[in-house]
Amino acid sequence: MASSEPTTFIDRAQSFISENKRVILLGAAAALAVGGVAYYASTSSRPHAPPDVEKGTRKEKKKSKGSKKKKTVRDADGPILEEIVPPKPKVENEDPLVDTQLTSEQLAALSSEKRAELARKLKERGNATYKERKFNEAAVFYTRAIQVAPDPIFYSNRAACYVNMEPPQYELVVSDCDEALKLDNTYIKALNRRAMAFESLHRYEEALRDFTAATILDKFSNQSTAQAVERVLQAVSHKKAAEIMATREPRLPSFTFIAAYFSAFRPRPHPALPENPSTGDNTLLLASQALEAADYTHALTLVNEAIDQGISWAQGRAEALNLRGTFKFLVGDVAGAKEDLLASLEVVPSFTQSLVKLASVHMEQGDTSSAFKCFEEAIKFNEQDPDIYYHRGQVYFIMNEFSQAAENYTKSAELDDTFVFSHIQLAVAQYKSGNIANSMATFRRTLKAFPQRSEPQNYYGELLLDQQRYEDAVEKFDRAIELEKLKPTPNVLPLVNKGLALFQWKRDVGVAERCCGEALRIDSECEAAVATLAQLSLQQSKIPKAAEYFKRQAELARSEPELQNALTYQYATGAQAEFLKNYPQMAGQLNALAQSLS
Repeated sequence: MASSEPTTFIDRAQSFISENKRVILLGAAAALAVGGVAYYASTSSRPHAPPDVEKGTRKEKKKSKGSKKKKTVRDADGPILEEIVPPKPKVENEDPLVDTQLTSEQLAALSSEKRAELARKLKERGNATYKERKFNEAAVFYTRAIQVAPDPIFYSNRAACYVNMEPPQYELVVSDCDEALKLDNTYIKALNRRAMAFESLHRYEEALRDFTAATILDKFSNQSTAQAVERVLQAVSHKKAAEIMATREPRLPSFTFIAAYFSAFRPRPHPALPENPSTGDNTLLLASQALEAADYTHALTLVNEAIDQGISWAQGRAEALNLRGTFKFLVGDVAGAKEDLLASLEVVPSFTQSLVKLASVHMEQGDTSSAFKCFEEAIKFNEQDPDIYYHRGQVYFIMNEFSQAAENYTKSAELDDTFVFSHIQLAVAQYKSGNIANSMATFRRTLKAFPQRSEPQNYYGELLLDQQRYEDAVEKFDRAIELEKLKPTPNVLPLVNKGLALFQWKRDVGVAERCCGEALRIDSECEAAVATLAQLSLQQSKIPKAAEYFKRQAELARSEPELQNALTYQYATGAQAEFLKNYPQMAGQLNALAQSLS
């Protein structure tokens, strides 16, 4: 069930956020110059090295600034795991306090220098024991070091022991990293360690928060952490999408989406009722009339009622099942759509529109072979049906087989040259194939043949925009907007396109936002307008606002893959908004980093 919308807008909307697939840069004013930034790393391999312990204390590390220090896990370009120096052989004069469990009174009696020295020795003993893989014993030494002189590294090292115990003690890992981060909230090792524990506990949102913070604090230099962001984003979005889809009530998508879908099929006459129509027959006619009037909500209600009331003749039952299956597809019930379309074909096997729609359902399920078999079956019944070739062209287009797509669009137009979308999609396929001159010529012919249709103006404008012919593109979008105003309910895509064009041309965010705002005033569920406003908010570093729009985009998602994609943006943006809340001092540094990476 391919939409009539050529995919250039969708392509551009996606590239607006993914063409530089690396990270969302908070405070990224410089990103305005590059037309969008992405929010996560493009790889997803998981780091396998076990966490290790660190050697120094925080104070010792500060003291060594004057000398060339060895790279550690705390350095952006340091190793993932810190090497442990083998323990020195015991000597007779080793501090006996290391092997003595001191009381709180005895500890209080020690000088601060003695406490620091004893804590260091306990930590070193813990490191040596850790290297021998005696994790329980090592944890005891780190515990004693913490009791003597708390240090974030001691907590982190003890957390490493808990990770390596059998079974791993992830809750204790979280607890120790909490304590480490209370002492030093920029401690990247503790953030990463806690994130891995959260991930193992399937607490993905918290894992994403920590991996995101670690990635930003590390200035995006640690590839394994960036990969972890990607991995956890996929996990949380997949989990949440499945949960939402399991409980969400079916609902129709935006008017713009539904209108675009139905316009992809040539209009059919209203069903001819039998001589003595039943109540269900009359209700079916009302459903067909509501569909013609673009009253989609009532059309859905009426077709359901007609089927429940009973339809007296075969073609009417096939029509009703076809229409109900179509609405099921639109609300994301792919399995239900397939069931109704198959039932329609059981009643009237030669119903080519049901075969065409069933082909698109197969495509939605990833079954390309079955989709093409449906087209072949439809051609056997009626080789003169132009819709068959148009929608087969759409399938080839989705598969990036643009030459074969163009052949099918051409065949569709030859059979019926009054269907505007065959001409538009032919021009787009030619453009995608690199035949720019032919594409532009096809569009000019289409503009001349359909002077009162907005669609050629809009999609020609998209191709002009792709060529950075901004002024010409805006002129076409304006003409499309004027033509749409003549309709009872306008299609708002030309408004969104105009906003994007003005942003890319003049960097005028305000005008772009106003165009999208007007689109939402007309169609409050226009996914394209919401997605564009989310990206414009990111461009202005309005992270919380962008998160709100991404949340709205998730609410509007029709299918589980669409929902998972929207949730990925929502959670990525939310994690970074939380970072700014927790690390407000980083806002300026992030802006500078954005400029260096743009």
